[in-house]
Amino acid sequence: MGCEQPAVVLPVRASFPFRPGRLNSRVMSTLFGKIVRKEIPAQIVYEDDQCMAFHDLHPQAPVHVLIIPKQEIAKLGDAKQEDAAVLGHLMTKVPEIARSLNLRDFRVVVNSGAAAGQTVFHLHLHLLGGRPFSWPPG
Repeated sequence: MGCEQPAVVLPVRASFPFRPGRLNSRVMSTLFGKIVRKEIPAQIVYEDDQCMAFHDLHPQAPVHVLIIPKQEIAKLGDAKQEDAAVLGHLMTKVPEIARSLNLRDFRVVVNSGAAAGQTVFHLHLHLLGGRPFSWPPG
């Protein structure tokens, strides 16, 4: 308990880099949509105009950070060719965020769909580290 850091609360921005043609109320009303809009606090470790990373509320490893795009994509299975740039951006931010968290070795997990374990339908990458992992996972 003593090593928990307080949540970072940043002011709500007037505009967001979402593509209006892709928005829908289901995704934008998710917990992650609310975090992106700064309607609820999160312990943010990284943010730029395309993505955000914050600590998971229910960590599965000593370090468990979620990396999400700011644009709406419900799950990886819904990604289209036009999403290639943001998906590439997410992947290239993983090592940068891992380094900022002092992780040399880490695991990245993406669940796509309820049967795969996805519970929030806003695409997110789980960056896990700080302990050894085994194979195969769950």
